[in-house]
Amino acid sequence: METIKAIPKRSDIAVEDTWATEDLFPSDESWEQALATLQEDRDTLASYAGRLGESGQTLCQYLENAERIAAKESLLAEYIMRKADEDTRDAKYQALSGKFMSVYVELQTAISFETPQIMAIPEETLNGFYSACSELERYRRYLTETRRLKAHTLSDAEERILASAGEMAQAPNTIFDVLSDADMTYPDAIDSRGNHHPLSAGTFVMLEESMDRRLRKSAYENLYHTLGAFRNTAASILDAQNKQLKFFAQCRKYENAFEASLDATGVPTCVYLNLIEAVHQNLPKLHRYVRLRKKLLGVDELHFYDVYAPLCSQEQAPIPFSEAKQTVYDALYPLGDDYRKILKEGFDNRWIDVYQNQGKRSGAYSSGSQVHPFVLLNYTGSLDSQFTLAHEMGHALHSYFSNKHQHFVDSNYVIFVAEVASTCNEALLMEYLLSKTTDKERRIVLINHFLEQFKGTLYRQTMFAEFELNIGRMTARGETLTADALCAEYRRLNEMYFGPDMVVDDEIALEWARIPHFYYNYYVFQYATGYSAAIALSRRILREGDSAVRDYLGFLSGGCSKSPIDLLKGAGVDMTSPAPVNDALALFGSLLDEMEKLSEER
Repeated sequence: METIKAIPKRSDIAVEDTWATEDLFPSDESWEQALATLQEDRDTLASYAGRLGESGQTLCQYLENAERIAAKESLLAEYIMRKADEDTRDAKYQALSGKFMSVYVELQTAISFETPQIMAIPEETLNGFYSACSELERYRRYLTETRRLKAHTLSDAEERILASAGEMAQAPNTIFDVLSDADMTYPDAIDSRGNHHPLSAGTFVMLEESMDRRLRKSAYENLYHTLGAFRNTAASILDAQNKQLKFFAQCRKYENAFEASLDATGVPTCVYLNLIEAVHQNLPKLHRYVRLRKKLLGVDELHFYDVYAPLCSQEQAPIPFSEAKQTVYDALYPLGDDYRKILKEGFDNRWIDVYQNQGKRSGAYSSGSQVHPFVLLNYTGSLDSQFTLAHEMGHALHSYFSNKHQHFVDSNYVIFVAEVASTCNEALLMEYLLSKTTDKERRIVLINHFLEQFKGTLYRQTMFAEFELNIGRMTARGETLTADALCAEYRRLNEMYFGPDMVVDDEIALEWARIPHFYYNYYVFQYATGYSAAIALSRRILREGDSAVRDYLGFLSGGCSKSPIDLLKGAGVDMTSPAPVNDALALFGSLLDEMEKLSEER
């Protein structure tokens, strides 16, 4: 683990280690000038109110304008969101973000007539529009998908009201982000020698990877005790999030928010429920892994501050970012030269914001701008950081290929497939690293990392998904999500998932209060389904070579031109079947077998 130094200011980060937001807009002033033009754009779109059913030409003209303006709006959002994430304490970008959101909501309100009017066009009339206006064919998928939700679309006036409430509906997520990234501060963690280590959301996992158990425990307790002081505030924010989801689901005549969320992307609810059931059936494997970790660490009690602790007897040397990039590049050789050419372009042209700085948004993500993707990291030099680089560049290239091969209206892949490309990269990186070592201790480290990926992505994200499902059900029943109720449910799930060899303490019962994905609206299950699909795809690529790569690149280039289920079927994976989840967990079991054997040979 790299030695943690004082967290630098943004101004101290080398330019080459920051993302090139000037590729979007050269300055804040040019951004504001472009934002001002949305007023005219709003008026342009509003002029089509009541006219979408006139003719194929009128409908096509509207959709062309809407697509052009949405692309501009996307660039505006991309710039201001990236600038705001560089330092979440910067009041200037908080204000500009708010300004953009206000304009965005005004625009959405102005075009709230779109969906109900598209719905109102009779099927026979729409077919005539396609015949009379060949250019309209480009929007057939979009129109078909819009009309799919006819039963859940309201009148023009009602849609306008819901659109106007959009900014207000974002409040729980906005408040959580500000509290978590800007306002929340933690006492330093103290190691066994009495040294102080800065603790933040960005450094927490890195500290938990230390071999110094006292340091891990100090970081763990300081973070969760601080969260505990805000437990009622955090519960109120999460309660508000679930209530706003319930409100919009009810308005749109869904049974509940769960059904509304999955229907938005055309994913059957059975996929979510079947995932939970499959993981429940495979919990003994996770319990077995927990038991092995406890044995290898040689501790009387295994706590959650031990779950990231290295199993190797020696500290791992930090991986310089340049080395991490080269390793990822080499590991993705099976994906071919076309893929790696774009990967290198991203490495060499500041697609990535690499290191942590004071106030920077925690975690990691990729955002797929039309200019090029932007990747946020908080790189620490750990093995996990190297895998995060591979993961986020998987997202980035998925966005790149979709933007390149699809019109803007069809370029945004839905969240159900969003985690597939990222975790496929991770799986290929792991296979590469394992192929390069026969050293038993090194293999233990790598296999353990692979097992941790399964634990963290398939098992743990499914636990998150079950928690989200259950608190959504509580909200649907009219219950208030109090801190006590949330902690009790979160503790229960941890006990069930991790089994009798893990100490489930009061601190981990508060973990829900720091998970941003609970504000993403039934998002997390897709990490687990995506991971299962990625394991299947990576193994097919390694097994079959060029034909599998062609199918995979076709999937990456598909955007939302087909349903997510059909896109994955085209790449060779059927997610309507439990087979990908069960096969992935079978691989987890075989890796665990090797890990147990290696541990006995130590």
